[in-house]
Amino acid sequence: MKRNYSAFAENIPSYSGPKAARETHADLKQLSAIPGHIYTRPELQILPGQRRFSKMPWLVPMLELLPPTSIGHLKEWGLSTVFLLAKNYNKLVHVWESVTAMVELWHPQTNSFIFPEFEATILLEELEIMLGLPHYQRGEEMEISYTVEQINSWSILAYITTKKNDLYSMTSSMHVHLLPIAQWITSQCKRKTTNYTAIAKAAAICICGVILFPESDGAISFGNLSIIDSISEGMKIRQAVLCFLYAGLTSTALGSPFYGSVVALELWMGMHIQFRAAEDPNTEC
Repeated sequence: MKRNYSAFAENIPSYSGPKAARETHADLKQLSAIPGHIYTRPELQILPGQRRFSKMPWLVPMLELLPPTSIGHLKEWGLSTVFLLAKNYNKLVHVWESVTAMVELWHPQTNSFIFPEFEATILLEELEIMLGLPHYQRGEEMEISYTVEQINSWSILAYITTKKNDLYSMTSSMHVHLLPIAQWITSQCKRKTTNYTAIAKAAAICICGVILFPESDGAISFGNLSIIDSISEGMKIRQAVLCFLYAGLTSTALGSPFYGSVVALELWMGMHIQFRAAEDPNTEC
């Protein structure tokens, strides 16, 4: 059976030339025209969701106990930079005023920051460099197929532990909790067990949950758990990290809580944006 596109063709306006295209794009860039955008809320004092990004007192002590073999697995999976960022996470200071200033310029439809004279966005290639994430070589993408299956968090976590009490403490209705996983890692390391791969998988969940897929304090979604689990199987997750950050920027630009890799966002800001104090434009921040 052939599809009939005539019904759709009536709703597609014909191309009216470059001038009309520029005017249409200029209209699209009006952030003030987007309902609920925080650009129109100058009274906003705290970025929605920023209080979810607190320090993790359990993170560094757990990472310091990891056996060299487990650290070797993390490096083999392309998480060397993420591991380093996680070890120094409690030393990082998020400058939420700068993040808020950028979110006020975020356009949910174009996934870009709208400046008066230009647009800018976080590129996939930049994300690879900043976070040291592995990437596909040219031509490899066509050789890979993905099968979408229902996510079973317990089947993923079963590689770490099969004890029901542990699994119940690690999961809730919609999230996986990182603290119980870190506690399991700590107990395994102190007992000097040889479950090096299982320890590495659990550590990957913790460090990726904090650095790449933060959603709320010490918790990640089942979907992101599945993405992190695929790292050990050789899958590349750079697209998922960037999409999750894009979605988080859109969420907070429209007044909902922020989520996504704020570390990646601030690294990108440090590469491209120079902030100055509003009181004295000559003072660099």
